[in-house]
Amino acid sequence: MDKGESVVHIVDDEEPVRRSLAFLLTMSGYTVRQHESALAFLSAAPTIRNGCLVTDLRMPDVDGIELLQRLRQLSCAIPAIVITGHGDVPLAVEAMKAGAFDFIEKPFKDDVLISAVDRAIASLGRQAVHEDISAIRSRVALLSEREREVFAAVVAGLPNKTIAYDLDISPRTVEVHRASVMSKMEARSLPELVRMAIEAGLGARQH
Repeated sequence: MDKGESVVHIVDDEEPVRRSLAFLLTMSGYTVRQHESALAFLSAAPTIRNGCLVTDLRMPDVDGIELLQRLRQLSCAIPAIVITGHGDVPLAVEAMKAGAFDFIEKPFKDDVLISAVDRAIASLGRQAVHEDISAIRSRVALLSEREREVFAAVVAGLPNKTIAYDLDISPRTVEVHRASVMSKMEARSLPELVRMAIEAGLGARQH
């Protein structure tokens, strides 16, 4: 779908953030609409067509997860990208379970957001392409027991130091296992790894 035919909706309670994201996406060729809260966006959601949502995770009143849950209740299938702080990965996992298309950790480079929006817009008008669950599970079968433990901890959002402490191994060893998991699972990013875990019904540890 052509960029000019779609609108990127930005939901964030901080005006400077909204303006910065709007400038970046406008310069990338997108039409942008800004919303100061999830409630403001929800009032317009039923009429939105051919759009993409970029929302912060932590907001007063209605946060990013509740926003996605309400959109699902409204049968509004707009692809949503959740922006999250470094320590919010467990919440981002919950957001993906609630239907988020992707999540991006702060701070992020401009091209990371633009790429995510491009993919979300490209998904409009066709069914989302999901990994074959059997293929994902066959990759999981290739993991060692320790790698599976690291995999579960990573998709739960635990930092390497915490994983190392929990498993009684060194942070460096965690890094090695983590890299091996990403390679064997053929995941290019943490969001992609999380998506695989969710689609294959693999329980993520919570803390």
